[in-house]
Amino acid sequence: MQELQPKRVLAAIDAFLSTPLDAALSRHREADPAERALALFHEVAAAVPAYRRFLAEHGVDPAAIRTPADFATLPVITKQNYVLRHPIADLCRGGRVEPCDMIAVSSGSTGKPTFWPRSVTDELPVARRFEQVFHDGFRADTRRTLAVVCFALGSWVGGMYTAACCRHLAAKGYPITVVTPGNNKDEIFRVVQDLGPAFEQVVLLGYPPFLKDVIDTGRARGVDWAPFRIKLVMAGEVFSEEWRTLVGERVGSTSPCYDSASLYGTADAGVLGNETPLSVAIRRFLAGRPDAARALFGQDRLPTLVQYDPAERFFEQRDGMLLFSGDNGVPLVRYAILDSGGITSHADMMAALAGFGFDPRRELDGERGARELPFVHVFGRSDFTVSYFGANIYPENVVVGIEQPGVKEWVTGKFVLEVREGADRDVVLSVVVELAPGEGESEARREAAARSIEEHLVRLNSEFRSYVPAGKRAPRVTLRAAGDPEYFPLGVKHRYTRKPGG
Repeated sequence: MQELQPKRVLAAIDAFLSTPLDAALSRHREADPAERALALFHEVAAAVPAYRRFLAEHGVDPAAIRTPADFATLPVITKQNYVLRHPIADLCRGGRVEPCDMIAVSSGSTGKPTFWPRSVTDELPVARRFEQVFHDGFRADTRRTLAVVCFALGSWVGGMYTAACCRHLAAKGYPITVVTPGNNKDEIFRVVQDLGPAFEQVVLLGYPPFLKDVIDTGRARGVDWAPFRIKLVMAGEVFSEEWRTLVGERVGSTSPCYDSASLYGTADAGVLGNETPLSVAIRRFLAGRPDAARALFGQDRLPTLVQYDPAERFFEQRDGMLLFSGDNGVPLVRYAILDSGGITSHADMMAALAGFGFDPRRELDGERGARELPFVHVFGRSDFTVSYFGANIYPENVVVGIEQPGVKEWVTGKFVLEVREGADRDVVLSVVVELAPGEGESEARREAAARSIEEHLVRLNSEFRSYVPAGKRAPRVTLRAAGDPEYFPLGVKHRYTRKPGG
């Protein structure tokens, strides 16, 4: 028996259940987050065998790391140079996996799946991110809420983690009831239609393309989503504000800043940050002002924009990449997940927006959802692009084109972007688009999609506008049936780009 385990778990659960959200989200004002990260480093250096060896290999004496400035000189760890090089037990405190009561599995989108031990105490900081979304956005503290987990269940991290966190909120007193149909559409329709009328709102939690497929399939089957007062919690993919508007319209949403939220999460460390009504209001403004987005973020694509609690996850920016430090079953210090992006203080964000004549707080319902927390913006992995005439083209640019009126009505939102050689060895920009179920292809539809994609690439991507000759800008659009096995196989995480030979 692990004699200390019950006391450790009980103390963590008691702290979560008894600490109001407002108090939890103000801790970063009481203690310097950089000092907290420094304390985590010393604790991990003393307790985790793999990290001790890592520091020794890099000639680092933990005793010499005394200040936040010293902390910033520590070597960066990655999955390749640290996690995959050590036995799983050595990545945990004391070289023991036993205090971790569950192991999650990463999606394997970058290679072989990775195992991530965690305990119930690791779930509680992540549950706080769900609490922030449910409280500030959905008012679930006062509304009977059915939370429908539409992430895949099993060993993969999303579904089980989400279900656990929602149950922690229910234990805290939120009137939330959880049901777990996973990614089985028929079960989702059944539980929503049979159970939904007993609740004041229904929250669907899943990957954006899958939730859209659920909503569209339901509409095709005669499901009227509006009476269920649908809210959405999403993770895993960047989506456009046109997408948010489109999906919101299809479920009867009337308040885009409060009816959906995206989570920035990883199997490595759970949820690192979350969209808030404030961040959604900002992102929606920037979607219509690509000049402002470019000035703020330095790129021609609109990133995911979330707020985070620096008392739980300490972010740093280095050479355009994000690093974070945080406690978990496998504690991570200055970990590079290989996401490009950056951080912005709350004050700096408000000042920058004021320079563009915009105050996002005017878009909100009073102070709810307007917390003074820092922002992190995330572009995702840099290898999810294609290069065409020297211009980097991002899926985020293309998706806006296929979510316009005249196109969005007959597509699913999925596509594959690639650069191909034509018969004369000239390169062409190819976009293979998935048709919605029951929809057919036609030359008129191909031309409509191509025109819309080109128009919005020119509008949103300055490299495309500057580098690509006018006669080469129109993409070659191919329409494929829903679930096409070559481009859109069912049950597989979708990839929006293909490299030559891929």
